[in-house]
Amino acid sequence: MLTLLLLFCGSCFGRTGDVSAAFEQANKLYEQGKFTEAAAAYAKMIDDGNAAPALYFNLGNALFKSGHTGRAILNFRLAEQLAPRDPDIRANLRFARSQVNGGDAHPDGRWRRLTRQLTLNEWTTLAAAGVWLWFMLLTLAQWRPALKKSLRGYTATAGVGAAVLSACLALACYDQLELTSAIVVAREAIVRYGPLDESQSFYTVRDGAELTVLDTKGDWLQVTDRSKRVGWLRRGQVLLFPGSQTDQSPG
Repeated sequence: MLTLLLLFCGSCFGRTGDVSAAFEQANKLYEQGKFTEAAAAYAKMIDDGNAAPALYFNLGNALFKSGHTGRAILNFRLAEQLAPRDPDIRANLRFARSQVNGGDAHPDGRWRRLTRQLTLNEWTTLAAAGVWLWFMLLTLAQWRPALKKSLRGYTATAGVGAAVLSACLALACYDQLELTSAIVVAREAIVRYGPLDESQSFYTVRDGAELTVLDTKGDWLQVTDRSKRVGWLRRGQVLLFPGSQTDQSPG
């Protein structure tokens, strides 16, 4: 048993060392201005199961420097999902979006800004804690009737807090799990009125534009932009978020 434990620990330390060395090598490539090679090195580490905010962040920087704005935005968003309060990630995502002609130029709504301050795990923990506190106060009031009147205000406050936190959790789940973004990675993509190459062109979006997916039909996606224009574009011209972590390298 001890031998197996030592072998396991040794392999973990060895793997950590390999990851650290690979990360440093990728950073050197970036510092040397070899952005495409650096992006490939960061992407390989992620593909090997080493996903972390720093990796997605550095990959986004390398992709942006190598001219892949859409893929950069995707990886900045993946980094933000894991570390939503990191100021560098948020600043670089905001800057990349500002470079997109017709991209995400409008600020998010108040509720979206609020729910994106925490990860889903953090919202789940807070909502669970609020609900348990409310139940504990209700139970205590039943167990000690003499305290029921004095606990009434605390119980009501805890109930409201639990409801608000649960609502925030529901909104965060909807925003991060139910809504799918199509991030354009082609230099230009034509959004058409129908899911056919023969359909009339509606409008054009460029690399980095972020659209919301409404429906799918074969190789076509029905999307809408910030102006609520609904149309269709080909699936191969975009990456989807969430759900596109397996295709982040330049291409």
